[in-house]
Amino acid sequence: MGNIKIFGPILNGVLAFPIFLAVLSDMANAGYPTPVEADWIAHDFVFHTGEVFPSLRIHYTTVGKSSGLPVLLLHGTYGSGKNFLSATFADLLFGPGQPLDAETYFIIMPDGLGCGGSSKPSDGLRTSFPRYNYLDMVNAQHLLVTEGLGIKHLRLILGNSMGGMHTWLWGVTFPDTMDALVPQASQPTAMASRNWMLRRMQVEMVIQDPAYMGGNYTVQPPSLKLANVFFGIATSGGTLAWQAMAPTSELADKLVDARLAGAGPADANDWAYQWTSSKDYNPSAGNGLERITAPVLAINSADDERNPPESGLEAAALQRVKNARLFLIPASVDTRGHGTTGNATFWKNQLATFLLSLPTSGGLYK
Repeated sequence: MGNIKIFGPILNGVLAFPIFLAVLSDMANAGYPTPVEADWIAHDFVFHTGEVFPSLRIHYTTVGKSSGLPVLLLHGTYGSGKNFLSATFADLLFGPGQPLDAETYFIIMPDGLGCGGSSKPSDGLRTSFPRYNYLDMVNAQHLLVTEGLGIKHLRLILGNSMGGMHTWLWGVTFPDTMDALVPQASQPTAMASRNWMLRRMQVEMVIQDPAYMGGNYTVQPPSLKLANVFFGIATSGGTLAWQAMAPTSELADKLVDARLAGAGPADANDWAYQWTSSKDYNPSAGNGLERITAPVLAINSADDERNPPESGLEAAALQRVKNARLFLIPASVDTRGHGTTGNATFWKNQLATFLLSLPTSGGLYK
C-alpha cells in the first residue's frame, strides 16, 4: 500500500447501515415534522493526503419523509446540521407552505467531517487525525447522499458560510448531481486576504499557547475562547449593527463580557482543524466554475466582513458560471455582516421564487 497510512477505527464495532440514534422531540411543535438523527459509516475513506480511515462516521439529521424531494443543507465552520433547526431558519422554511416545506422535501443536514457527531480529532486520535480539507468534507457528504441514503440526484444544495463554500465545490466536483445551488455568505474564489489571515492568526493564538501542549492538553487552552471571541467580533456582526448596539465603550465592554462569559469551543484540536481545512479552498482554479451546470442563486450580505462585495471578486467569478445570479442583501442595522444569512427572513422570498423557476429534474432522485 506504499505510503498510504491507515488509521484505526474510532467506534466499537462496525455500523454498515444508518442507525437512528435520537428523535428531537423538542422540535415537535415547530410546525414541521420531528427531526431524526442518524449515523452512517463510510468504509475505507481516502483523504486527499492518501491516508485511509477504515470507518469514518458521518452524523446527520433529517426532516421529512425520505420519499420527498431531497435537499442538502450544509452548515458553517465548527457547527453541525442541527444549527439549521432554529427559529430564524427552520421555523421560516420547513413548515407548511414555506419554501422548503417538509411535506414536499426530504431535508438532509449532515455534520461535516470533523464536526458535531461525525468523526473528528477529539474522538481519540487528536493531532494524529488526518489533516482534511474542504474537498474531503464534500466527498464525505457525497458518499452519505449517494451510498448512505441511496439518493442519485438532489433537488437543491444550500449552504451557509463554510457550507456555502462546500456548495460551490459540489457544483464544481459533482456538477450532474443537483438541480440547483444556493451558496450563502461565501464566494467561489481562493481563500485569501484578510479572511485567511485572521483564520490563521486565531489558530496560531491557540497552538502557540503553551497550554496547548502540541495538541496533547488535558484541559482546553485558555486562549481557545479568547481567539474564538476575537475572530467572531472581527469577522461577523455588521458595522452598522455593532455601532447601534455598542455606541459607547461601556456598552461595547458589556457585549465583550457577555461573549467571554459564554461557552467556548468544546475542543481545541477540532476547532483548529476546522479553520485550517479552508486553506486550499479555490473552486475558481482552472475551469472549475465553467463546470457548474446547475442554476445558482448566490446570497451574500453587503456588510459581510469575510466576503466584502467591494473587492469585485464574486461579481467577476459569477460571470464564468453559466446560469448564476447574486442576491446582495443591503447592509442595515438589522443585518449582521457575515452572520446575516443565518436569518432566512432576509432571503426566503428570493429562495421561493428561485425554486419556482427551476424545471423539473430530467432524472430520478432515488
